[in-house]
Amino acid sequence: MISAIVLIKADVARIPEAAQAIAAIEGISEVYSVTGNIDLIAVARVARHEDFADVIADRLNKVPGVLETDTHIAFRTYSSEDLEAAFSIGLDG
Repeated sequence: MISAIVLIKADVARIPEAAQAIAAIEGISEVYSVTGNIDLIAVARVARHEDFADVIADRLNKVPGVLETDTHIAFRTYSSEDLEAAFSIGLDG
């Protein structure tokens, strides 16, 4: 799986509806409403890089209320479980 984090600016009056519509898109695993310069963060997970075009460009960007997106494709995923596993097999130095 290839993951991307999508930062989304949305029409403030449509944030809940936009978030629900984005969450319903196949290939979107999570949508967060956040504070700061952006309104929503979506996590897209697809099998092939080419699939991002369908999920993000063709579908997410066309959700009513979405004004702007900024997509970041993940190179590597780190989690607390990954780090704990590495330390437990002696990779801590």
